[in-house]
Amino acid sequence: MRRKLVIGNWKMNGSLAANSVLLRGIVAGYAAQNADCGVCAPAPYLAQCQSELTGTPVAWGAQDVSAYAAGAYTGEVAASMLQEFGCRYVLCGHSERRAYHHETNEVVAQKVLAALNAGLTPVVCVGETLEEREAGRTNVVVCAQLQAVLDVLEAAAVEKIVLAYEPVWAIGTGKTATPALAQEVHGMLRKQVAERNPVAAANMAILYGGSMKPENAKDLLAQADIDGGLIGGASLKVADFLAIVHAAG
Repeated sequence: MRRKLVIGNWKMNGSLAANSVLLRGIVAGYAAQNADCGVCAPAPYLAQCQSELTGTPVAWGAQDVSAYAAGAYTGEVAASMLQEFGCRYVLCGHSERRAYHHETNEVVAQKVLAALNAGLTPVVCVGETLEEREAGRTNVVVCAQLQAVLDVLEAAAVEKIVLAYEPVWAIGTGKTATPALAQEVHGMLRKQVAERNPVAAANMAILYGGSMKPENAKDLLAQADIDGGLIGGASLKVADFLAIVHAAG
């Protein structure tokens, strides 16, 4: 049985004072037996996460990483830098990065490689827009996003990634894919991974990232191929985030 994983994505939110309250609350209330959890914070707060979370069951990570190892790339953050701050996870290809920063499938794949080379666990985000869903292109879009990553990885490296399905139309809109609809896409993703590495597919955590909340977490997490959540707004509230973690574990 795959162990569940719940990761909070703070997006561009936080302050030193608010973060401290949030992190300490999560650590104090974490009681899941069968679920791991972590937070992905803005880069300036990674040192604070390292300070607050070292020695606790809660992991931390970054929201983005450069595809380059070093050099004249002002504003970019290298995977080696994230590793120095104790990051375990890094989001790669979040829908907001794809939409607002025009990251292509190929760029996302290079970021995944950079993360793996530094010993980080990339959380590879895939998902379709409302327009793409209504056009019946969900499978084509999502599979292409995943395939670009699989194409650059050695088969063994596939076992070191986490996937997150985040339907763009369900992020921050209050809309949520039904458990059955989400399961359909998660099952398709696992089947696609299995074609490259069956062991990786069997063990890989595939998270749901479209407005998972305490109210719907249990039903979503009951699906066979939904192994956890990539949580946005609810991850900024101690009680809500812990409720989802505990629903998972």
